[in-house]
Parts: sequence; structure tokens; C-alpha cells
Amino acid sequence: MTKTPDNKKIAVDSQISLKGLVKAIFNDTIHVQIGGKVITIPIADLKGNKLGNNL
Repeated sequence: MTKTPDNKKIAVDSQISLKGLVKAIFNDTIHVQIGGKVITIPIADLKGNKLGNNL
């Protein structure tokens, strides 16, 4: 007898903290180096965080 799996959805809303070197700040983006990669973070994404209050 086989059972059909329950279609339960799990949603997770959490934050992580990463340390990196700020390489450049422009009008609408911040470029941060984490490890060997430089990532671009839109400043609009930071507005909801504690960091966004200082921008």
C-alpha cells in the first residue's frame, strides 16, 4: 500500500550575516567582496534592514 505524500509547504524567512570588503558605492548599488567574489547589492534591498537607516 503506497501513501501519497502530504503537500505541506514550509516557508522560512530568516537573515544571515556576511562580512565583506566594500569595494565601491554608487548611487543605487554597493559592490562588496566576499571571499574571492564581488557581488552587487542594490541599495533598495537594504532599506528594510538596520543598515538601510545609515544609508
